[in-house]
Amino acid sequence: MRNGTRRNGSRSVRLLRSATLRLTIIYLLTFAVLAAVLLGFIYRQSAAFMRAQTDETIAAEITGLREQFEQRGLAGLQVVIDQRIRSADRDRESIYLLSDWSGNRIAGNLSAWPTTVHGPDGNHYFSIPTRKGQTVRAVARTFAVENVTRLLVGRSIEERLRLEESLRAQILQGAGFMLLIAVIVGFLIARWTTGRLEAVNRAAREIMAGDLGRRIGVHGGGDEFDELAENLNAMLTRIERLVVGMREVTDNIAHDLRTPLSRMRMRLELALAENPEDPRTRELIATTIADAEGLIGTFNALLGIARANAGERRAEWETLDLSTLLADVFELFEPLAEERGIDLVAEYGESVEVNGNRQLLAQVMANLVDNAIKYTQEGGRVEMSCGLQPGRDPAPFFRVRDNGPGIAAELREKALERFSRLEPERSTPGNGLGLSLVQAVARLHDAELRLEDASNGTPPGLSVTVMFPPPTRTPKQA
Repeated sequence: MRNGTRRNGSRSVRLLRSATLRLTIIYLLTFAVLAAVLLGFIYRQSAAFMRAQTDETIAAEITGLREQFEQRGLAGLQVVIDQRIRSADRDRESIYLLSDWSGNRIAGNLSAWPTTVHGPDGNHYFSIPTRKGQTVRAVARTFAVENVTRLLVGRSIEERLRLEESLRAQILQGAGFMLLIAVIVGFLIARWTTGRLEAVNRAAREIMAGDLGRRIGVHGGGDEFDELAENLNAMLTRIERLVVGMREVTDNIAHDLRTPLSRMRMRLELALAENPEDPRTRELIATTIADAEGLIGTFNALLGIARANAGERRAEWETLDLSTLLADVFELFEPLAEERGIDLVAEYGESVEVNGNRQLLAQVMANLVDNAIKYTQEGGRVEMSCGLQPGRDPAPFFRVRDNGPGIAAELREKALERFSRLEPERSTPGNGLGLSLVQAVARLHDAELRLEDASNGTPPGLSVTVMFPPPTRTPKQA
């Protein structure tokens, strides 16, 4: 299942790199942060409100006890405190302690003056035991009574503090939950968006491969993606008409011009066969025949490039062996190399299979070997080789190397252009279409064309490699 695993892995990588995922997560994270800030504000306000209620309750009790003291004196204050203690709950929600300045208890529900912590708000905070053996936290205020006694009035804040802690924990859990939802929703939205964009990319790759009738699917939802697909489909339809029209014109021109050129060459060959007496006439006829053959070759090359760029001949593809193809081309060009005093060497071993068009690949090999022989000086060397590039997924390739003048790195892109001739005087035979055809056929086969120096010496020579993609493995059945 390696192929399926690789596709899933590449899909996951594209998803992680998706701009949609990043933007969605940023948006949702911003929303989550704002929501957390809002919840934090609510928490702070709620806690402040509950603290204010406690302070107001204590202040109200202190006011009431002061009034009782002013009306009934110290004895009456003691009676009121005892009454309030009897009516208070058993968990000491209300706390009272009236004592002298020596700390001796006079009235109240505390046995002794507690050790308190003075807070910034003026309150005293402390802990006291309950009848159940537990400890509760409390807050209180104190004031002096006629400089002979002092009174502590407080309330238990245990329930309030527990409520604040519960509210704080719930806010943190809510923020974490929102963060998790933000990530999940971001992945889902990015996956949906990436899927729609991948459908467009897949259609674009098939169109670039030559399927001009391919169109982008429209889901029918009427959204922006459907509008984009409809506009792209309309553009593709127009481009298809233009390409088909141009192809028909190219084919017609090629056929219409190639036919009279072929007839002209035949008539010239017949005239030359009659062996005219004038040597000048024979030379002119032979030169004209060569020019006619060059023109026919140019039209054939242009037609081949146009068809390769348009993705034609895919129906003619087959699984073929590069080693066998290379051996055939070597046998074809070996006499020419010997005639020019060039050492032509072929290096190939076991079968190297690729899926492609036999005629086009043979023409590519022939063009590369012909160029190498053409630009290599007498006594030079041209090497032909094919094999598998080492790696995790070995990729098939074939390569042609020579020890000629080579091509400077800054001129290699120009060398791939149609009718490009690197010699200003254009004295070398040819039409400048050889490497253009090689590039067009390489693109048709999803192969990579590499032009490199063959050596570090002088002259550097040229190494041309056509690197095919690794063969697709059929997933094994489970």
